[in-house]
Amino acid sequence: MVASSLPPFRKINFMSRDIELERRDDGSMVMRSRHELKPYERHVPAYLEHWAKATPDNVWLAQRRGPERPWRKVSFGEAKGIVDGLTQALLNLGLAEDRPVMILSGNSLEHAFMTQAAMQARLPAAPVSPGYSLMSDEFTKLKHVFNLLTPGVIMVQDGPPFERALKALDLTGVTVVHVERPVPGIASVSYTEWESTPVTEAVARSIAAIGPKTIGKLLFTSGSTGMPKAVINTQEMMTANVAMGQQAAPPEPGAVRRTVLDWLPWNHTMGGNSMFNAVLADGGMLYIDDGRPVPGQFDETLRNLREVSPTYYVNVPAGYAALASALEGDESLCNSFFKNVRQLAYGGATLSDDLYDRMQALAIKYTGHRLVFSTGWGCTETAPTATSTYWETERVGLIGLPFAGIELKMIPAGNKYELRLRGITVTPGYYRQPELTQKAFDEEGFYKIGDAGIMVNLDKPEEGLIFAGRVVEDFKLSTGTFVHVGSLRIAAVAAASPVIQDAVIAGQDKDFIAILAWPNVLACRQLAGLPEAGAEELIRHPAVIARLKEGLEAYNADNPGSSTTVSRALLMSEPPSVDGNEITDKGYINQRATLERRAALVDQLFAEPPGADVVVLGKRAASGSRVAAE
Repeated sequence: MVASSLPPFRKINFMSRDIELERRDDGSMVMRSRHELKPYERHVPAYLEHWAKATPDNVWLAQRRGPERPWRKVSFGEAKGIVDGLTQALLNLGLAEDRPVMILSGNSLEHAFMTQAAMQARLPAAPVSPGYSLMSDEFTKLKHVFNLLTPGVIMVQDGPPFERALKALDLTGVTVVHVERPVPGIASVSYTEWESTPVTEAVARSIAAIGPKTIGKLLFTSGSTGMPKAVINTQEMMTANVAMGQQAAPPEPGAVRRTVLDWLPWNHTMGGNSMFNAVLADGGMLYIDDGRPVPGQFDETLRNLREVSPTYYVNVPAGYAALASALEGDESLCNSFFKNVRQLAYGGATLSDDLYDRMQALAIKYTGHRLVFSTGWGCTETAPTATSTYWETERVGLIGLPFAGIELKMIPAGNKYELRLRGITVTPGYYRQPELTQKAFDEEGFYKIGDAGIMVNLDKPEEGLIFAGRVVEDFKLSTGTFVHVGSLRIAAVAAASPVIQDAVIAGQDKDFIAILAWPNVLACRQLAGLPEAGAEELIRHPAVIARLKEGLEAYNADNPGSSTTVSRALLMSEPPSVDGNEITDKGYINQRATLERRAALVDQLFAEPPGADVVVLGKRAASGSRVAAE
């Protein structure tokens, strides 16, 4: 069915695509919006103060609690009282502004309140991946982060799980705060006592002293190599980024109040800044989703979606794969999910055409119109969103156009462009690492993000940009042919949907391209008809292998060149390793680290004959007839 015969998109009052493209003599270009960025708040705590006065009884945050798992709902007014009590407790410690509040636990009501309190006390909030404490044996990254921060306070949700991690640190002069149970053998104070601290005028004075350049958060990112770096997020970085999003897609007058169900971790910039701050700024409701788009945990998300009707919903492609399958067989769930939804969004990887079509078919059936699927691009250093698809488009895989106030430099790099960013939302640098800060910017002050992109149409910049991977990931085959890893990885994962969740591309100095891939376990279980099967069984199941071959061979038929054809594939049962640096703090796969750590599997891919579990691929013509691979 062609797009012209489909119902229209649900109308969103998007900002116009008024784009200026400065073409330079050296072949580089600078893209910017002609719209001026609208005024933005002085700091994030101003949002909570505003809504606590304007709508004190409106629910702000909710999370399931207790044995029966009812929703614990907290209004703006109640939250402001809790945050002010915590702020006073922090001020009573007399800490200097360079002693951050380090939060080790995952998303929770207490995590949210402590973050706001830290900012009100002008102490940087530093949420740290729980994996550094709970999924690590040597705590190498945790120790590095702790020594870099020298925190004054560490908060844990529940003490016992963090016992080994905290005992690996020198906690002299550090106040440990526990929410549920104390940490065995470590002195700590009760969060409950802190939140009831009598509030004095010192809290108001501290909030008044917050400036646009005050450090609000320190968010960690390891990028492609090395140990985590603490990215400085100033107050104006975060509030300006909120204003950019609001300007690109302004709220509709009289619309249902912004309601979001979200699981994205707050130690990552997308969950902690893009989602959390936007809901707070709009005076909306944020339901903390304790589910995850992984086997055994997505049922919690589905349970929540039966009770929460979001106005805006975002997930990774693996989450949409599980959601689409659940929606297609459950009318009641569809009625709840589509009741108020205004817009859908995805991130982390490209959404496949198959998933896009399935979700749109459901949207048409239950709403009578299509829904805009938006996405964006940026990083921890840009607070985070620098570009977005703020228009109606059927095309998945775009990263959009710059927000108002953002300049995007494009430097020729073969058949694509290296991308660099400049604007109010770009970090001033890395905390206590001036040498890394200096290397991160070019002579014009553009941040060197390390990503590549291509324009849909060089003569029509308003048609947007396509992500083309990391600049440093590309390699050459033994023939000297360049392989553009980013675009190939996206295409291969999409082609094998829904079997593959993510992949890395191998083949440097080899005769052909091969991939190591992680299965989408939920989708593979459905294909195999084995609802309880583990990854080890699924990666060898005939139905899974058949779908993998079918998708990649169809892709090969359309991409016959040596720089694009995938000749072999191997599914892996072991998930990405945190200690092995295989997954970055932004949630992306670290290509280089994965190939190095799994060198034995790479050897199986290129062995003659190949390893027993290696899938050897040809290419499948449109008629379904099989022809030999080049």
